[in-house]
Amino acid sequence: MAKATRKQALGRGLSALLKDPENDIQSASDKNADKVVGNIVELDIDSIEVNPFQPRSHFNDEALQELASSIRELGVIQPITVRKLDFNKFQLVSGERRYRASKLVGLETIPAYIRIANDQESLEMALVENIQRQDLDPIEIALSYQRLIDEIQLTQEKLSDRVGKKRSTIANYMRLLKLDPIIQTGIRDGFVSMGHGRALVNMETKEDQIAIYEKIVGNNLSVRDTERLVKAHHEGLSSTPLGKKATPEFIKTAKDEITNHLSSKVVIQASENGKGKITIPFQSEEEFLRIKKLLLGK
Repeated sequence: MAKATRKQALGRGLSALLKDPENDIQSASDKNADKVVGNIVELDIDSIEVNPFQPRSHFNDEALQELASSIRELGVIQPITVRKLDFNKFQLVSGERRYRASKLVGLETIPAYIRIANDQESLEMALVENIQRQDLDPIEIALSYQRLIDEIQLTQEKLSDRVGKKRSTIANYMRLLKLDPIIQTGIRDGFVSMGHGRALVNMETKEDQIAIYEKIVGNNLSVRDTERLVKAHHEGLSSTPLGKKATPEFIKTAKDEITNHLSSKVVIQASENGKGKITIPFQSEEEFLRIKKLLLGK
């Protein structure tokens, strides 16, 4: 308890130092910067503004209220991180949930680490810190990776080193951004998992993605079921029930024979009771007339 009290007292002392106009610290080389930068300082909560580079855009209200209750009882255990702006003005780098929860319970000050950083450094710090969090959803992580690549000009290899993740892991997250926004929202809201999203990325069009997404949600399909459905779609058998044999043997043989006879790739769809349809695509009137002649024999 004495240790915590001493640390708080130290923080209040440094806070007073920052409020002195003669100690407007703007860089690590300024007078008294070594006393403030990297140390825990009790900052007036009203002197802190939200970071516009914050990658996190969704905050669970219930979880925020739980954190607020914890802070009301125990205080802010882990300091936030801010960067110095103008005199006695600071900007959040990380810890927005703690900042929001502290405001909810009416705290006037909050413990903080102070950093000196320009906008690009602040963005990188915020993104990298947030990627390490356990409660980010996959889309938030993917967007953070994308911003690091686009705005900080990092390659996937450098990004891998910076965040301590394999390149394949980063690539899997970023592929989720190819999904229709409706599906991305579904992942963020927990209706489907990242595994479902990875399977849906393999669909050629957003319309096909949405069609299968609706089946996933409507029928509570597993990731394995979704992978089978996507595979069946690519094989032209999207109406085949999941878990059944994908293509009856007689259709496999006939499909090859028809394809060879027409010199055109055909699509055969079949249901469990044997009903189905044959689709013969063509690219021009000339090709249509050629196929027609082969089918009718004239």
